[in-house]
Amino acid sequence: MAKGGGYDRRLRLSQGRRGARRLRKGAAMTVLKSIWAHAQGRYALIVLSAWVLIAFVSLLWTPHSLWATDGYHVWAAPSADHWLGTDGTGADVFSWLMAGSRTNLLIVVLTIGVSAVIGLLLIAAMVSSAAMLSGVTVVAVDALISIPTVLIALILAVPMDASIAVIVIACGLGYGLNLARVARPQALLAARSDYAEAARAAGVSPLRVLVSHIVPNALPTMSVQLSLSAGTAVLAESGLTYLGIGVPSGVPSWGHSLATSVKFINVYPLTVLWPGLIVTCVVVALNLFGDALREAADPVANPLLRQAQVRQAQPMEAAVVQPQSEQVVSQPPQPKQVRP
Repeated sequence: MAKGGGYDRRLRLSQGRRGARRLRKGAAMTVLKSIWAHAQGRYALIVLSAWVLIAFVSLLWTPHSLWATDGYHVWAAPSADHWLGTDGTGADVFSWLMAGSRTNLLIVVLTIGVSAVIGLLLIAAMVSSAAMLSGVTVVAVDALISIPTVLIALILAVPMDASIAVIVIACGLGYGLNLARVARPQALLAARSDYAEAARAAGVSPLRVLVSHIVPNALPTMSVQLSLSAGTAVLAESGLTYLGIGVPSGVPSWGHSLATSVKFINVYPLTVLWPGLIVTCVVVALNLFGDALREAADPVANPLLRQAQVRQAQPMEAAVVQPQSEQVVSQPPQPKQVRP
């Protein structure tokens, strides 16, 4: 019976974990449906999906070669052959913007990853039980967050020259500090909650408490902040490349297209219009996505998410809690037989 009881407990725990995964998956689908239900959210999802699709298509196909130039059609207007015209070297503007979309997407993904790692490390130090470590980290974050991202990029550009790594490190560090500061109150509430204290009392490691209890509670705030930082990363790429410390020359990017054509804005304004319009649409879409995500991920503001969490949590609780009728009743000891 002991073996059967242990098997039942393991089975209930496994069912509880599967229920938790269903809860997270159901909550994610509910959040996406809530974002799509609003016009601003639909615009954001359509623009961002088109951006990702064009970035992957550009790996396989572009209307013209990036390095093909036409000296007879310099600064040409849009036509059937060149959909958005040509630049000062006769290269196709549309092909360069397609190729630049994957560079900007790579910069955004790497920046979000670096800022998330830095933010999580700082949050772990801020909510640490060691008072000295927590206090020093809070003071350091408040001091470093005042340094502009452009200044960090200028410092990094001295030993590294102009490169994508300069943008990623500078933006990732700046946005990671901001992420830690914004998510700190929510992380502190989760770290001081009853279930986190119970986990520590049960001997759970600090890393597992952080991953299982603190990060999931701070994840909605972190997701919104990271989505807003993505839009800022697109702007930072354009600005730093224009200053000459971002994407190196010869690598297609939206900022590079702006930097090379802005000096001819009075003569050929269309070459500046197209990359500027794309950057504007993408940044607006990322900001609208962040706003929609903040509303959709809040159970108080989103009744659909609250209903989904309650509906998904009911079978999970039923799987974890054993009914009274299924509990094993121990048999009383039988008296020993005495031989005559």
